[in-house]
Amino acid sequence: MNAYVYGYGPEGKERLIVVDLGVTFPDMDSSPGVDLIMADIAWLEENAARVEAIFITHAHEDHIGALAHYWPKLRKPIFARKFTGKIGAMKLEEAGISADEITVVAPRPQVIEVGPFKVQFVPISHSIPESSALIIDTPAGRIVHTGDFKLDGNPIVGEPFDAEMWHEIANEGDGIRVLTCDSTNVFSPEPGRSEATLAGPLTEMIAAQDGMIVATTFASNVARLKTLAEAGVAAGRSICLLGRAMKRMVSAAEETGVLTGFPGTIPAEQAVDVPRQNLMLIVTGSQGERRAASAALSRGKYLGLEMKEGDTFLFSSKTIPGNERGVIRIMNAFSEMGVEVVDDRGGRYHVSGHANRPDIEAVHELLRPKILIPMHGEHRHLREHAKLAMAKGIQSEVATNGTMIDLTGDVPKVVEYIETGRTYLDGSVLIGAFDGVVRDRIRMALNGHVLITVIIDEDDVPLGDAWVELMGLPEVGKRGAAVADQIEDELSEFLERASDKVIANDDKMDEAIRRIARQVTMEEVGKKPEVTVVVSRLMAG
Repeated sequence: MNAYVYGYGPEGKERLIVVDLGVTFPDMDSSPGVDLIMADIAWLEENAARVEAIFITHAHEDHIGALAHYWPKLRKPIFARKFTGKIGAMKLEEAGISADEITVVAPRPQVIEVGPFKVQFVPISHSIPESSALIIDTPAGRIVHTGDFKLDGNPIVGEPFDAEMWHEIANEGDGIRVLTCDSTNVFSPEPGRSEATLAGPLTEMIAAQDGMIVATTFASNVARLKTLAEAGVAAGRSICLLGRAMKRMVSAAEETGVLTGFPGTIPAEQAVDVPRQNLMLIVTGSQGERRAASAALSRGKYLGLEMKEGDTFLFSSKTIPGNERGVIRIMNAFSEMGVEVVDDRGGRYHVSGHANRPDIEAVHELLRPKILIPMHGEHRHLREHAKLAMAKGIQSEVATNGTMIDLTGDVPKVVEYIETGRTYLDGSVLIGAFDGVVRDRIRMALNGHVLITVIIDEDDVPLGDAWVELMGLPEVGKRGAAVADQIEDELSEFLERASDKVIANDDKMDEAIRRIARQVTMEEVGKKPEVTVVVSRLMAG
């Protein structure tokens, strides 16, 4: 959920630019029911009058996914390149925001001047078309914000890494003061491989299959989609794309001219009539997403298509840490059908979109920055990247979420920590991670819920027995009796002996009833549930 802010000017009055507004994805353990997670931008909202513009480096969800949710809070010009702008425009329009809020810009040498900043988009290779680094020139020096990148001279789709251009950038003016650099693969010791190296192995593998073949990869990896489709066509197969996200990415790439020559495809309703040995499906869901096409096929028929014994399912992707459970669930479901599952543990059918350690070091040497700020990685990646830079005499600082750093001196200096956190998209509403909504949901999921209703007449006398309803708890306890009945019995005794003072006080009634309900359920089922108490009082007259 990338969101970076650069500022320049007098302390407390700096003019600001925002680089990327991304999302991350929830899991059922820590954020059940949540749709998306994004950075808490409360500080940015408070300082919105100082924000000059928003720059989006590329169209991956962790860089652009929060744009439509947060633009109404900032209402600042958005700058992006053509393909990224197209994806961003679709997101804005879905949210009822005009696509005209995005200004599509050309790469370097075009310069965007906003406040004290002069910004250029510089083509850089990644696993999505038109990924760009940013050159941010300020009166205090030049910053290079790499975005996500790899050193790929032949990325199939999109622009290759141009070392000569970067050498030129490094030698302009006073050189590069700050390099804010991708750290994702800093622990990978071998040089990264080009996307082009996959064409041979994928073509060979697909040609060797007898039944239907289904392949999945990241929907945004348009180059991989093209390589897979071309390999399928070479094997004499018709190609069918399944999954809304994948179709949107291919369509956007073709409309903006970054993708050409993509093989013809057929719709699902036509694919069902193609002999299995002549059909290849390319589907969404490489990370085990429950609603994606891969998961749907693993559960049975999807749009009339189904996997059978003798078919092959290929994961041309790496499983992102945290998604293993969903991916393994799909693999096992296919295995039970007799489907051959091919993953990428050997690195034969997937290459990373991020620079490995030798490539990161090559960029350090090429750009020769005075200061390096590691970004894009877990804390251990950032720390390792900082150590790598410091060993070469480059000053560095690990910036965790909310860290404000002064970059004008010879050494980066932490000057403030901004209170930050996470914001959840819960259905159609944005809520704070600490608002209590998800916390209560987790508590109910772990411990169940008890609803208790008590009716009190106008003379503060209970009418009948308490009524108890259980949710998410066993109906029968360890003594073989209904848990709800046992709670009702205990509450009946309490109401008979409770003083008039307690019965007349809603807070005291609530506290006592909760305690009794939790005590009974703890004894009977070993759980302390969430308890909702409804005390209804009848009024005289």
